[in-house]
Amino acid sequence: MASPTIYPEYPPSLNREQETFLLAELKDWTIAHGLAVRPPPSFIPGSQDPSGVLATTAPVTLFPSPFPRDAFDRGLQIQTAYNELYAAVSRDEEWLEEIVKQLLDIDDFVAKLWEIHAKVKADGYVQDLSLGLFRSDYMVHMDPARSNKQPEIKQVEFNTIASSFGGLSSKVSSLHKYLLSTEAYPHSSSQIINAANLPENRSIEGLATGLAKAHQAYGTSKTQRALCVLFVVQSSERNVFDQRLIEYELNSAHKVRTFRLPFSEIQRHTTLDYSRALIYSPPYTPKTSFEVTTIYYRAGYDPSDYPDAEAWSSRLHLERSLAIKCPSILTHLAGCKKVQQVLATPGSPHLSRFLRDEKLASSVLRTFAPIYPLDTSDAGNEAQKFATEVDTASRYVLKPQREGGGNNIYRRAIPAFLEKLPKSHWPAYILMEMIEPPALKNAILRNGEIQQGGVIGELGVYGVCLWRNGDGQTDKGEVLENFQAGYLLRTKGDKSEEGGVAAGFGAMDSCCLIDI
Repeated sequence: MASPTIYPEYPPSLNREQETFLLAELKDWTIAHGLAVRPPPSFIPGSQDPSGVLATTAPVTLFPSPFPRDAFDRGLQIQTAYNELYAAVSRDEEWLEEIVKQLLDIDDFVAKLWEIHAKVKADGYVQDLSLGLFRSDYMVHMDPARSNKQPEIKQVEFNTIASSFGGLSSKVSSLHKYLLSTEAYPHSSSQIINAANLPENRSIEGLATGLAKAHQAYGTSKTQRALCVLFVVQSSERNVFDQRLIEYELNSAHKVRTFRLPFSEIQRHTTLDYSRALIYSPPYTPKTSFEVTTIYYRAGYDPSDYPDAEAWSSRLHLERSLAIKCPSILTHLAGCKKVQQVLATPGSPHLSRFLRDEKLASSVLRTFAPIYPLDTSDAGNEAQKFATEVDTASRYVLKPQREGGGNNIYRRAIPAFLEKLPKSHWPAYILMEMIEPPALKNAILRNGEIQQGGVIGELGVYGVCLWRNGDGQTDKGEVLENFQAGYLLRTKGDKSEEGGVAAGFGAMDSCCLIDI
């Protein structure tokens, strides 16, 4: 659902010849530059591609979408504060345990993650460094209660694991700049779509630099082996090119060797030596082995990645190792929606615990949308009233402790969902006030078909943070690297509640900045 528009007439209309030219340029450029995905079975049945060699243009907008310049700048500027906040949350085991233990009896996935932490802690953690490749997601909000209705950004969620599309997001920014340079956009749109309004996006370089910083911070080999970074991935990853672009950047710009290992094959190809250094033996050259400096999880964020006990044993195996984790198990848990809710509940005192700088804390606070628990606290009891009445529930979204898209319950569907859920499990969810973005139109190319009409955009800002954890007592740890690392814009039809590109809801986009 969108508020009245604040944008000029958009997108520009194309005649048949203009559309034919734009599409030809777009399709060829995307494949030539890796702005691609493996096709879904609904588009290309597996029987027609048994070897898995085909690729298709990733879902992408034909035009960059207008986005308020001040709101965009604010999202980029505040990312280092968010990096600092979540690094501090993950270092504060005592505080995090108080939050997580509220979920242990009602969320098996969170309970299993915490169990792994407890086991590793009992053995003794051997790696004091943690890496976060974060993404903070926002939507433009028009507050109907304010008379001037200036657009502002409100946070949708904060991602601490497998923050995807850093590779493709950089490419789609370049695509739209290329289409501008070839005059694929009509001259009538030049007041809006011009070089000054298309911001640079260096997310590939930024995220690769973060992994390279961790690789370097690991130090010299403990086993006299060559060093590498290990990407832990899903077995049938359609979004492979997004990941590959970061791998290639690591190799070319930082001379870091990378390997990809499906989550299901971890214990088959890795071992721990006496120091708990993680040793990887590539199956294609088993007599050559490497010492892993950094584990980059692009899998392991969803319960479906853990179909059996062996999968959980594999995660424990990696967490016990000396390799730097991106993210560590505690950083993974810090991304629970419950943590976001506790920090963002109106009147919450917790934010100042982690951000002592009042100015920084105030800046972060302004990006929070109201979020409530569904427990027996005063705020929870009030939220339950909102959630169980159809009229009031229409202003909210119900979220579980999950990443990846496709998990949320929206608006008028909330009461019926809760009615079927045991009330003892309600605290596993948070209730978030819906963000109301201004109306906008664009055109999306998906699986060769153009879809046109109303759209909603979601801005994701990437951040890199490398820190020492410390012992939590006399040594509180310290942040070693902290920087913003580019952006992502995902756009979906305004009739769709979900926005995940990989989940089949959204499309890749880039920002065309405008002054409101």
